[in-house]
Amino acid sequence: MQHRIVVLGAGYTGAVAAGRLAKRLHREDVAITLVNPEPDFVERVRLHQLAAGQDLRPRPFDEMFAGTGVELELAKVTSVDVDRKTVTVGSAVGAEPEELAYDTLVHALGSGWDDGGVPGVAEHAHEVSGRPGALRLRDRLAALDAGRPVVVVGGGLTGLEAATEIAEARPDLDVALAVRGALGDWLSQKGRAHLRKVVDGLGVTVHEHTEVAAVAADSVRTADGSSIPAAVTVWTTGFAVHPIARGTTLEVTDRGRIVVDATMRSVSHPDVYAVGDAALAMGPGDKPLRMSCASGVPMAWQAADAIAARLTGTKVPRVTIRYFQQCISLGRKEGLIQFVTADDRALDRALTGRVAALYKELICKGAAWGVANPTAGMPSRRRHVVPGGGTPALPTAYAHRLDRV
Repeated sequence: MQHRIVVLGAGYTGAVAAGRLAKRLHREDVAITLVNPEPDFVERVRLHQLAAGQDLRPRPFDEMFAGTGVELELAKVTSVDVDRKTVTVGSAVGAEPEELAYDTLVHALGSGWDDGGVPGVAEHAHEVSGRPGALRLRDRLAALDAGRPVVVVGGGLTGLEAATEIAEARPDLDVALAVRGALGDWLSQKGRAHLRKVVDGLGVTVHEHTEVAAVAADSVRTADGSSIPAAVTVWTTGFAVHPIARGTTLEVTDRGRIVVDATMRSVSHPDVYAVGDAALAMGPGDKPLRMSCASGVPMAWQAADAIAARLTGTKVPRVTIRYFQQCISLGRKEGLIQFVTADDRALDRALTGRVAALYKELICKGAAWGVANPTAGMPSRRRHVVPGGGTPALPTAYAHRLDRV
């Protein structure tokens, strides 16, 4: 019988894991099912561009996975029973739920936006963590008259990219950015200076040391009681993990992230692997890997190679996942590449300007290309599954580089 591998979610991590498994294992030995509600790949790192009015290239999964043996199940995951080893999905409105059985599960459902429990956010704010939200924001921005105020809340990478993209695309709008600390306070001195130069040049008003306490239809209210006009509020303060794992017997954190070991294997259920934002994995300095494509892609590599090794009786590779840089687009003409330590702390070195924008564009294109080519630059050895898992043999050697966003 074929070993059944079910991958939940076809974002960067799920799609990479599925494709990599298909290239590591013989098709007659395994059945790989990729569950996703949409038929094409969403470039999440470009959703701020979509919201600002740009069109993104469609990337259908049936083309990306043609000839690989990966079967796409267009459905939404409604529940997971890790004790019975089943996944329940709904394929269409009104259709009967379908149950998928698995031998190995890869949980890659990722995250969505987090309203932080702040009053009014769910009712009045927009987000760019998913395509539906980005499209709603796109329509709302397109309907705004010149001079109308737009407030982006959150000074992380998503907030910076959203604010600068909107300001560049719509210079007629009054764009503001509200951040809890100082603008780019985690960056190097060079990085902070360039960021300030760009936002000032785009006419973005920055409200530093500002905590938003509530959002209304036409304004945001800060913790000190002041009000900032906002015809549109864009909320980018963080991500909330997909809630499915909380309803299982998997060991999860208080935020619902699945606790995994160095091979991305659940510490409570050895037939379950978790990658990307859904997983809590430790990196250099015993620090949790941050929610990002930069963490998720090498996590998917690690999980796929560990699964393949265990099924084929070869040595399980365990490679430390580390960081090299943070890549920030600041509109289409400017960028910032902040080089960092292995545990993600800013170094004195940074790349700025047009060259950095081109660098970031190459990274985004490379990340999307890597989804369809998950073993690029690495030896591709299909191995047969060994009944019972086999015994460890020679190690598979490779190195992870986090050259993603």
